[in-house]
Amino acid sequence: MESVLIVGGGTIGLSIGWRLAQQGVDVQLFDRQEAGRGTSWLAAGMLAPDAELQFEELELYAFNRESLSRWPDFVTELEEASGQSVDYRKEGTLIVADDRDSAEALKRLYDFQREHNLAVKWMTGEEAREIEPFLAPRLHAAVYASFDHQVDNRLLLEALSEALRQAGGVIHEHAPVERIEPDEEAPAAVLGDGQRYSADAVVLAAGAWSRKVEGITRTALPPVRPVKGQMLQLQMETPFELRHVVRGPDAYLAPKSSGRLLIGATSEEMGYDTRVTAGGLYDVLEGAWEVVPGIYDLPVTETWAGLRPGSRDHAPILGWSDAPGVLYATGHYRHGILLTPITADEIARLLLTGETSDWIEPFSPTRFSPEEIHPTR
Repeated sequence: MESVLIVGGGTIGLSIGWRLAQQGVDVQLFDRQEAGRGTSWLAAGMLAPDAELQFEELELYAFNRESLSRWPDFVTELEEASGQSVDYRKEGTLIVADDRDSAEALKRLYDFQREHNLAVKWMTGEEAREIEPFLAPRLHAAVYASFDHQVDNRLLLEALSEALRQAGGVIHEHAPVERIEPDEEAPAAVLGDGQRYSADAVVLAAGAWSRKVEGITRTALPPVRPVKGQMLQLQMETPFELRHVVRGPDAYLAPKSSGRLLIGATSEEMGYDTRVTAGGLYDVLEGAWEVVPGIYDLPVTETWAGLRPGSRDHAPILGWSDAPGVLYATGHYRHGILLTPITADEIARLLLTGETSDWIEPFSPTRFSPEEIHPTR
């Protein structure tokens, strides 16, 4: 594999490009706007497989947890390659319950987590406030997930862009790909202005916009839809200094070392609507205030609505598609930042060696096909 085109400049596309460029592959990446300023820019940067474990998602949890284990080395290598910090933090996550009903739900989740040997600790509200004093005084209970970490996603994207360029990759910004032309030997990407680029493979990593690209048959397109998430950003001011990620029943709070405090997020099936609404902001603010009341006087510095790429089963879509020469790396839904290291490593491995690892095999695009089709590439 000597040349690869990547459609999409979020954390997934940039990290795959960086890994390939490190191995001498001619990488050209295309983004419809400024690279790194799409959905990944609007995330919260939480690396939280333990806090986000769901009863029916054990296979995805194992994938998430493996990716988390790769984050420390990934950070070290990326910061050295880019010369930039990504603000990787290891304080852990507090999952809190603010009333009796939510405490009972939290206990069921905790029991499930313990059944699967997760490193979580049950706490009373008082015990939780000992490690995070800004929690509400009336909290009923909490679970401390010590192995859930976080990163500043905006610093991450800036570092990935720089690392890709330093490794020799080319980033084409404000260059929307209108059409992909599948081909076993020389697939191509055609831009809106008519420019055509071909390579040995095309990686479609366009997130929620993956089905907007023309040229691939409808049945072969990845089943990805946009799921709207409204968020806001506060600026922490002394004496307020939240240290841990806090997840309440209706909102989460993610503090960054720069003083940014991210609060989110709604989950709305609204198509490509990115309008910020009063109701959406009210819901997340109220949910955050219930568990961390000290946010009340903090200034609001930014609001936004991002579009998560949700697949049919909310798991990522990774591997060769039914379209010749086209590989998918999309559908990461809530876990795009968390899954960056493992996606980059395993997709690069697939492209360079032709081997589909055991880690990504369960997330093959063919799981959505009427028949199992096994590409020869």
